[in-house]
Amino acid sequence: MNEFSLAMQVRDYECDMQGIVNNAIYQHYLEHARHKFLETRGLSFAELTRAGIIIVVARAEIDYLKSLRAGDDFQVSVVASRPSRVRLVFSQVINRAADGQAVLRAKIITTAVNERGRPWFPPALEVLLGDA
Repeated sequence: MNEFSLAMQVRDYECDMQGIVNNAIYQHYLEHARHKFLETRGLSFAELTRAGIIIVVARAEIDYLKSLRAGDDFQVSVVASRPSRVRLVFSQVINRAADGQAVLRAKIITTAVNERGRPWFPPALEVLLGDA
């Protein structure tokens, strides 16, 4: 299993007037965890981009289950899979640390594009699919 998990904490400015995390902020949490996951596999998002490996989100499926509030500690998990020749999918869950409850489940479907904007799966990304 290639699961990665990152501990984070809600900052007060990420909350809306109702005192809960704004829905758009969750995508920041998910993206940050994906970038950290890449780093654990020896990849840098910035270096991949400079090398012409442009990873783009093609689709984001997000189920909001519960709310996080200012100061909440939480874990963001990431599991990568390759369901097709050119797709890389990140299955992600955000769990509140206090009770382990899942607050969000997401499926982030990505692909890499080459210099002509065509989808491809560069060999450098294979390290995301195996055990760390």
